[in-house]
Amino acid sequence: MKDNLKNIGMWGQLHYQYLKETRPSLIGVMRMNGELNSYLQNVNEQADEMNYQLIGEIAKREGVTERLKAENQMAWVGAMNNIRDRVREIVLKEVIYV
Repeated sequence: MKDNLKNIGMWGQLHYQYLKETRPSLIGVMRMNGELNSYLQNVNEQADEMNYQLIGEIAKREGVTERLKAENQMAWVGAMNNIRDRVREIVLKEVIYV
């Protein structure tokens, strides 16, 4: 059966794929109760918020600032990409793959 998923975002889609592979019966129950879209939207919001907060906290802790961006854009981009990748792994582990 094809789900009509609307506005669930990237994180919600990742969690949906995870559930589809690991807990298909849960998807069936949520689908019958009409809770699937709202559940996935909630997961997406939680993951987005966690992602945004962690990137800001880690960047601040590691000194990746607007000043660095102005002085050395390549170093700033590299540092932010590194932070973003680490945070993505944290969000996947803590919110998406549970």
